[in-house]
Amino acid sequence: MTRSRTQTLACATWIALILLTVWWEGVGAPLREGGSALVLKGLPLLLPLLGLLHGRLKSIQWASLLTLPYLTEGLTRAWADPQPSAAYALAEALLCVAFLVLAWVWLKRARD
Repeated sequence: MTRSRTQTLACATWIALILLTVWWEGVGAPLREGGSALVLKGLPLLLPLLGLLHGRLKSIQWASLLTLPYLTEGLTRAWADPQPSAAYALAEALLCVAFLVLAWVWLKRARD
């Protein structure tokens, strides 16, 4: 089975979301000087990664549900946090929306 462009973009978006969450709380704009324990919020995103890379439909569905709290956090902190944290939060929200759209297209094409 060949990987479609949609699958590749969805996986790249997911990996970018993982990297962003770790960078944001570790180096970019941590809540505390020197980093914060919120860097661990990226760990749940690792759970469906292997399934996404292998194109498993259950993993795509699960990852779509897992994205929703990150989308909520991104929108909330983009509104409430000062810069540069607000910019990272907006990037998180945009990555979540991009992944959700790509996952929807991926699942739609897999169903057809």
